[in-house]
Amino acid sequence: MCLIAPAGEVKTGWMVPAPFSSLKADIAAALDWWRMAGVDADYVDAPITWLADPRAAEVIEAAPARQKREPAPVVSDPQLGGPSENWPRELAAFRQWWLEEPLLDEGGLSPRIAPTGEVGADLMVMVAMPEETDRTSLLEGPQGALLDGFLRAARLSRDRIYIASVLPRHTVLPDWAALDRQGLGKLAAHHVAFAQPKRLVVFGQSVPSLGGHDPAQGPPQGSAATAFFNHEGGRVSSLFQPGLARLRDKPQLRARLWKRWLEWTDEAE
Repeated sequence: MCLIAPAGEVKTGWMVPAPFSSLKADIAAALDWWRMAGVDADYVDAPITWLADPRAAEVIEAAPARQKREPAPVVSDPQLGGPSENWPRELAAFRQWWLEEPLLDEGGLSPRIAPTGEVGADLMVMVAMPEETDRTSLLEGPQGALLDGFLRAARLSRDRIYIASVLPRHTVLPDWAALDRQGLGKLAAHHVAFAQPKRLVVFGQSVPSLGGHDPAQGPPQGSAATAFFNHEGGRVSSLFQPGLARLRDKPQLRARLWKRWLEWTDEAE
């Protein structure tokens, strides 16, 4: 066997006449040589992501740079009743405004109920909202009957006290935190300020929370004379109790109310 190719021939393991050689044949011959040597794959050191879409890089390069988004402006809750400087400070005007002011609430099926009583009353009673059955005056239903029984025991009557609600109408599951952000606590304080009661009884744990008291802690503790409702630079001695509906269902709570009432009024004398 001749190991030296004659002139005009290429040594590839077999003899191929030069006139019939081509680039395709040369490549096939080279591959055959490496295959015979046991090399049948190509290897590289750098990893390759086989599943990557080769068009993805083109899309990323072609996509315009995104502009940095500005943070959305903080939208504050609307002020209940409008600007506080426009709130009425005279009783008759306040009652009318309480019934008609469109910014005071978002509406509902129950009617708005105005407060009753006169400025400077010996006692002001504040509840969270009217009863569901109230139509012309506050506390016409079973909660009102409980209050009347308490007032008789305390030798008081409705015509001698001022009765008000924090919300103008009966509302199912009100969001007290949102209402406080909208200024409901400030509005309640304004109401107490111009009503000028000598003492205040608050029924409902949600009402003290509007003044910053945590309802989870229960009514403010300590002697009754040290509990106050703050209002527009002043304060009034106050008694904080659970809501009338809860008192109606819990005899032990009614007993505690009466005990605290006696302690409170004795301290005031």
